[in-house]
Amino acid sequence: MKRYKVYILILAVVLVLGTALIIKLKPPAPVVKGKIAIVIDDWGYNLDNLYLLDEIKYPFTASVLPRLDYSKAVAAELHRRGVQIILHLPMEPHEKYRLEKNTILASMGEQAILNIITQDLADIHYASGVSNHMGSKSTEDLRTMSIVFNELKKRNLFFLDSLVSPRTICSNLAAKLQVGFARRDVFLDNREEPEYIKGQIYKLKRKAQMFGHAIGIGHDRKITLEALKETMPQLQREGYKFVFVSELVK
Repeated sequence: MKRYKVYILILAVVLVLGTALIIKLKPPAPVVKGKIAIVIDDWGYNLDNLYLLDEIKYPFTASVLPRLDYSKAVAAELHRRGVQIILHLPMEPHEKYRLEKNTILASMGEQAILNIITQDLADIHYASGVSNHMGSKSTEDLRTMSIVFNELKKRNLFFLDSLVSPRTICSNLAAKLQVGFARRDVFLDNREEPEYIKGQIYKLKRKAQMFGHAIGIGHDRKITLEALKETMPQLQREGYKFVFVSELVK
């Protein structure tokens, strides 16, 4: 009987030592320096850059313009590739140029605004949220944004403020109406130059390191997607995690 007790004791010691060794050998979880959401705007004009997405193996969000020749087709292709889709809702800017036919104007009545939202969402399947296309005037207007936000709340959709106006009222209004909300931190491609775009991506990285997360917005352009393809692997190696914009919604 004593011999069996000794065997059991030895076995217990071996199990404890083995477990400790496994724990010691298990690599520590990687430290995430910050989360980064990349949003690419203005999909729907063509299908030209879809092939580049096969070379970008990281989560990103596509903001698709409604009721263009390729809106439905590009939304379907993006969804098939696992890209998060949001509606890029045309809204009135201060500068009146190149407006989409279905642009929401601050002078519109409530029903006209609601009709546009309904038709645009019907055109962009799979949308989990909405961002503003242009909209410097609309995003400053309390009445307009109250109509938009109340409708988004009913549909359980979040709003991404592209932050095209320093006088936007969207953040405070979203908090008041309890609408999911996020806002852009960095525009990536105001200049169509590779080195400039990479510099903006690194600026986005620094903001993510400082605040724990950051959102960058670029456009459906070959030069922008190629810059992302080149820089995203390096940022991941440095400890930054790419996420869908919905993960940064508050």
